[in-house]
Amino acid sequence: MLEQEKMTKWELPGVPAGGLRTVGQIRGTNTLILHAGQNGMLVALELLSTHTPGAPVVDDRNEFIGFISEFDVLRALEAGKDLSKLTAEDIMVRERISVTAETTIEEAVKTMKERHLHNLPVKKDGRVAYSVTRHDLLRAWIGIGTAGEE
Repeated sequence: MLEQEKMTKWELPGVPAGGLRTVGQIRGTNTLILHAGQNGMLVALELLSTHTPGAPVVDDRNEFIGFISEFDVLRALEAGKDLSKLTAEDIMVRERISVTAETTIEEAVKTMKERHLHNLPVKKDGRVAYSVTRHDLLRAWIGIGTAGEE
């Protein structure tokens, strides 16, 4: 079994021995942060143009107030709403699920799995800094993640 375990980890510069262990060690690939008051159509266009499944919403003090996923935008469209007449607050989910840099990769995966999330905001110093995607967590778990600035 030990021989098999050795073959599943890649040894790359910047990856600590044994792989990455915490979310803070991952440089997230999703840096999109949406803002309160932002027009709903612009929210949809930002998600599409960045190929991002969702992003946190912050207020004018950069406080985390909600999250908008592609599903939330689709739900508004399905309800017959005109995105150009909505704001981020009209579309967002107000539940503020997030992790911190100290959260283990295993805990983040569990949260995403249990809550059916595609990405998860990461808070540093009390503010949302970026989001990690399932792709980021998979890379980190198998040991090919990009080390962050921890």
